[in-house]
Amino acid sequence: MADLPLRLGILASGRGSNFAAILDAIDAGRCPAEVAILVSDRPDAQALERAAAHAIPTAVVVPTDYPDREKYDLQVVERLRAAKVQLVALAGYMRIVTPAFLAAFPDRVINIHPALLPAFPGLHAQRQALEYGVKVSGCTVHFVDEGVDSGPIILQQAVEVCDDDTEESLSARILVEEHKLYPEAIRRIARGEVPLGGRPRRQEVA
Repeated sequence: MADLPLRLGILASGRGSNFAAILDAIDAGRCPAEVAILVSDRPDAQALERAAAHAIPTAVVVPTDYPDREKYDLQVVERLRAAKVQLVALAGYMRIVTPAFLAAFPDRVINIHPALLPAFPGLHAQRQALEYGVKVSGCTVHFVDEGVDSGPIILQQAVEVCDDDTEESLSARILVEEHKLYPEAIRRIARGEVPLGGRPRRQEVA
């Protein structure tokens, strides 16, 4: 992108480990971006504490304060627009965004998923991989569309599935790779190597 750093809006519901990985990459100079705001749907989300420690503006938008998902999402959109966000990154955000949200940031919402999409979309991807008996799983950064984990793929990283893996052990190894892959995907978007609104080819980080 022409203007650097890229202004990020992060949506998170929990501990925010991918958010922390993005912050670490920015602080280390590996990712030409800045977090303009972190928005959470949960007032007790640990991600809010991480943001406060970095003096990053935050907002808590509680779903039960709104009559439906769309009105909730439009309130989140208002907070993101006020922060002049250019790219929205879902980082452990436990809600499915509505078409109204996607229309506000067309082709500018990304997510990370703990599987090699299109395999094992949705919840419990690591459990799905183990139940299916695959030998390789991994993680995927993708653009968000109106489907479930069905948007254009930006980057993927493979992770070997071991014979003695449990859902917890596989999840932990995939998470290590997520923390590398998500900042790298944002770096490529910020540098214009991945066009916003395009349909990038599937890639792997070596």
